[in-house]
Amino acid sequence: MAGGRRRLSPACLFLTVALVVLVALPELAAARTRRYTFNVTMATVTRLCVTKSIPTVNGRFPGPRIVVREGDRLVVQVHNNINNNVTFHWHGVRQLRSGWSDGPSFITQCPIRPGQSYAYDFRIVGQRGTLWWHAHFSWLRATLYGPLVILPPRGVPYPFPKPHAEVPLMLGEWFNADPEAVIKQALQTGGGPNVSDAYTFNGLPGPTYNCSGGGAGDTFKLRVKPGKTYLLRLVNAALNDELFFAVANHTLTVVQADASYVKPFTADTLVISPGQTMDVLLTAAAATAPSSTAAYAIAVAPYTNTVGTFDNTTAIAVLEYYGAPPQSAAALRNLPLPALPLYNDTGAVANFSAKFRSLASAQYPALVPRTVDRRFFFAVGLGADPCQSRVNGTCQGPNGTRFAATMNNVSFTMPKTSLLQAHYQRRYSGVLTANFPGVPPTPFNYTGTPPNNTFVTHGTRVVPLSFNTTVEVVLQDTSILGAESHPLHLHGYDFFVVGQGFGNYDAGNDTAKYNLVDPVQRNTISVPTAGWVAIRFVADNPGVWIMHCHLDVHLSWGLAMAWLVNDGPLPNQKLPPPPSDIPRC
Repeated sequence: MAGGRRRLSPACLFLTVALVVLVALPELAAARTRRYTFNVTMATVTRLCVTKSIPTVNGRFPGPRIVVREGDRLVVQVHNNINNNVTFHWHGVRQLRSGWSDGPSFITQCPIRPGQSYAYDFRIVGQRGTLWWHAHFSWLRATLYGPLVILPPRGVPYPFPKPHAEVPLMLGEWFNADPEAVIKQALQTGGGPNVSDAYTFNGLPGPTYNCSGGGAGDTFKLRVKPGKTYLLRLVNAALNDELFFAVANHTLTVVQADASYVKPFTADTLVISPGQTMDVLLTAAAATAPSSTAAYAIAVAPYTNTVGTFDNTTAIAVLEYYGAPPQSAAALRNLPLPALPLYNDTGAVANFSAKFRSLASAQYPALVPRTVDRRFFFAVGLGADPCQSRVNGTCQGPNGTRFAATMNNVSFTMPKTSLLQAHYQRRYSGVLTANFPGVPPTPFNYTGTPPNNTFVTHGTRVVPLSFNTTVEVVLQDTSILGAESHPLHLHGYDFFVVGQGFGNYDAGNDTAKYNLVDPVQRNTISVPTAGWVAIRFVADNPGVWIMHCHLDVHLSWGLAMAWLVNDGPLPNQKLPPPPSDIPRC
């Protein structure tokens, strides 16, 4: 026997291969291709006594629920039958080597024009829980959105007790006006946009608003059985508002955030930012309890520190026990509300945010980068353009200027073509520049007295990254035109939230306090009002990935940047060619 090794006989070799195939078969059989068709059409709906035509998917508002399992391939064929351009983003999906399906207009694709079609085709890898889909062109996501539920592979249980039922709950905003007209007017005047008229639960505003009763066409009702536990799949689909959420007389248990499991914790009130998802368990009172024969308010109200106007209303849905007597519209309108914090209670937000920890178990480890190749410091906030910069508009921003928003004083200019296509073809000239600043060009007291000059620069500037670079980004809020929270979303990646605090970030002291053991893993995180947050990720997904504020007004003003992640050396580390039906600009 050469080298002291025994050769396998043909029979043994056959048995070995057969065993490997048998072991792999359940996983292979479990992965499926799920196909959906999105017909984007206008539909007539009525809310708050206002009847209007809105963009919808398949005539539904909100749009259809997509259900897949971890490991599945998802194909969504989109047909654009409205007079607007449109794209769709699968919010939170990693899109590993499938950046052509990520969806942000002019970043990974040109828009789908009226009368055109495009198939989004990607796999769900290493994710399970609740995500969502929404339009990613202008403000069309006001009505074009829906839940994306990722179940574990068949036979794999949840790491918490199996609920009796699961209920997607989309939290949104309703505008009596056309949201496209709202942002168009704001960009023309240079001032802030008009605010929404109501908050909604699965598209329904509930009985607290004028001309909105307690009927099935106005109010979302969640019917529960005494003693049973329900999994609420929460999504904040609002355009411009972070929201407090609570259920009167009920405690909630948080078990997931942004399709990543967390160590379960209880809370009476949740805070959820636009773009974020949260899975929470709600256990109905036992049949013998007096509360099991009643109805309770499920309430949302805004959290904000903006110096501008905002939709300062409270919306309710109804938690209704089976067997409870029917409630009149007047009774629903007078349901006792849960005790929600004041709209500017940043302390309540910080206390809630500090409770999130990754599950960090053997099955679901927290693979936190312990070392960092490149560090960045981004000052995030508002700014202004001088009035001379107007083009056929006015200057109704602060002190006769026009509102803008920036990272490191660069307000993102949306290109006229797809950045991903330009990158794939290596045709960068006139499209982008690879010189986004890694630190603010002019340091200042970020949360103190703002500098005298608040004017911004503009550009389509990106940060190039080598494949597999470990990245740390400190996101620092600023007080320019008022300190406020900014929910930042990173496309193509999850990240670990390793630290956060108030005031100006201090590398000498704050880095030592990082949580590198079980930090929460997210795709959207709010930069605290007058504070900072530190995130880490590994750039293992080639492509061009936008990172932007998920308050759409701030995105419209330019609060965005992009990471350009280059190919790795191996075939499975390279961006594949674009699909044949990719839209053209």
